[in-house]
Amino acid sequence: MTKISSRLEINRVAELDQLLTQLKPLILKHISDSSLPNASLGSKLSPQELAKRIKLDIPEKGYGQEGVYGIFENVLKNSVVTWHPGFLDKLYASTNPIGIISDLLLSLLNTNSHVYTVSPILTLIEKKVGKEYASLFGYNGQFAGGLTFSGGSWSNITSLHIARSILKPETKSKGNGNNKYAIFTSKHSHYSVEKAAILLGFGSDSVFKINVDSNGIMDINDLEIQISKSISNGYIPLYINSTAGTTVFGSFDPFEEISKIAKKYKLWHHIDGSWGGNVIFSSIYKYKLKGSNLADSITANPHKLLGVPTTCSFLLLPDERIFQTANSLKAPYLFHNDQSNDTFYDLADGTMGCGRRPDALKFYLGWYYYGTEGYKERIDHAFELAGYFANKLAQNPNKFKLISTNPPPALQVCFYFNKDGEFKDKDLNTKITREIVGKLHESGRFLIDYSPADGVDHGEFFRVVFVSPNVDSDLIDELYDSIIKIGDQL
Repeated sequence: MTKISSRLEINRVAELDQLLTQLKPLILKHISDSSLPNASLGSKLSPQELAKRIKLDIPEKGYGQEGVYGIFENVLKNSVVTWHPGFLDKLYASTNPIGIISDLLLSLLNTNSHVYTVSPILTLIEKKVGKEYASLFGYNGQFAGGLTFSGGSWSNITSLHIARSILKPETKSKGNGNNKYAIFTSKHSHYSVEKAAILLGFGSDSVFKINVDSNGIMDINDLEIQISKSISNGYIPLYINSTAGTTVFGSFDPFEEISKIAKKYKLWHHIDGSWGGNVIFSSIYKYKLKGSNLADSITANPHKLLGVPTTCSFLLLPDERIFQTANSLKAPYLFHNDQSNDTFYDLADGTMGCGRRPDALKFYLGWYYYGTEGYKERIDHAFELAGYFANKLAQNPNKFKLISTNPPPALQVCFYFNKDGEFKDKDLNTKITREIVGKLHESGRFLIDYSPADGVDHGEFFRVVFVSPNVDSDLIDELYDSIIKIGDQL
């Protein structure tokens, strides 16, 4: 028979060495330049303008190493610089050096954490970090643990799926049938709850939105009213989603009270802690999660507040065996390892998917590198910054009006600006907010966000998020002065 040679044209080690050597200066420059006095967050271009500037093509014959440098440089130049301290827009910031190393290690291994056979140490790491993470929230039982999913939305969706499978086990084989299941969540909760209802065949009409108070916290009285209303309308109450750190205000729902109601009506109680869950690392602020140990499941995202590379989201359970009970199917072509009586090691057997990037490694290396104390310091620093900014705005009521409380419940500060101190005109508030945000972005110094909110009737407002450990009070003073300077010229 004719022998077939390898397709590798050069030595792989030499090729990687050449690529890393070539690209390392670009990587380091991208990070170091972000801290320069005149550093830019990146240009503000429309999709059409960017498409004209950068001609993207898919070559018939590859460009090889010579072409990689150019596209690598173009991607860096035409991306938002999350390492910049002025990136205060979203509920995350840049990663950190250990984060880059962890992502590099995962790419080097390029394995799948679906079965133990191909991810032995990575499986044990996910089991270990899931158990330790769960214990922070008060899940201290023998089988407490968690699994990673590709983002907080998928962790939330999976929690609803698990709730249905555990509380209504017949649905695993027979589906929803003619049953109308009811889901309850606050008007300030994340949209993934409604998407989960659509995906699982409940429909968006099955989601009952619970009123919030002036601080964006779920109204417990309205929750009971809506549960009773759903029953009278032929629904079967199934699931309550509460939130630890709402997307807009950063509010924390009253978990102990919600858990009492959930037990009274035999509902599954989930906490979406995608944003605020990691305050659990702080001895000062973890009180905000009082009662988390009473919940049936918790979502928490290390890729937000802790700076772990995206994506890294956990769904935590007081008994990890529930993952298998809700999701396991017989797949002898894949799952060859005997599952222990007390746990399971083919992790995909506990999910509705198969392919899994071992994201837990990124969190493990970050936790190992900084320690619990390091994560505590990061969170406390962020709260100090948010409080500093909120106080600064509160001291100038002639130009600023806080929407969020002071101190803020989480790490975002919500407010209006008006040079005349008038905040009654909804359309004007929205116009001023958008124009200032746009001009700040054009300056290259700050990228912040704006938002409307249910119950806030005076238009869109600023939302500034403090996540990056690279921010200090001097930068906040600069942002404050820049808003006034731009706003006074409108």
